[in-house]
Amino acid sequence: MNPWRDQPTLVGDHVRLRPLAPEDRDALVAAAADGAQTELFYTNVTTFADPDAAMAAIFRERDHGRAMPFAVETPDGRVVGLTRYMRMNEGHRRLEIGGTFYAAAVQRTGVNTEAKLLLLGHAFAVMGCNVVQLRTDWFNTRSQAAIERLGAKRDGVLRNHQLTDGRLRDIVVYSIIAPEWPGVERNLGFRLARAARR
Repeated sequence: MNPWRDQPTLVGDHVRLRPLAPEDRDALVAAAADGAQTELFYTNVTTFADPDAAMAAIFRERDHGRAMPFAVETPDGRVVGLTRYMRMNEGHRRLEIGGTFYAAAVQRTGVNTEAKLLLLGHAFAVMGCNVVQLRTDWFNTRSQAAIERLGAKRDGVLRNHQLTDGRLRDIVVYSIIAPEWPGVERNLGFRLARAARR
């Protein structure tokens, strides 16, 4: 088994991450509609305004070995979001966790924290990553705060990095390097336990 080629299913108490399938399209459209997220110009959820094109692009990246897209399920089997390993580079042992969104109904629950715990744990412990990056739009301050709560460190801003819907985007880049993972893992475990007590 090559962990850079064979996509796993990752299971926790609050969430199950399994390989995305074409049949997940309608559930993802519904998740994106919860909270009118496709209207948020500074997120990648806007791509689901055209769900067929969005799904095709995701599977193209997967088929070229650059991404592993995961459907995010609650324990009852409901698909509530999407997340991905992206920009995968086995030679340099690095990847990005991104392309993530969740239905508004599960935001600020244990879903995102546990999903990141599972994805980061697999990236460092199984795939042997040297670094995992996370990126977000300059205007997405909520996402920046969430990434910082994980324990990732801000590397900098890539100015005018992408042209999206006619707008030049500045991208804020964060990373976690392998020696930092034990501390980040402990932080995420603590946050998850605290959320479960609420």
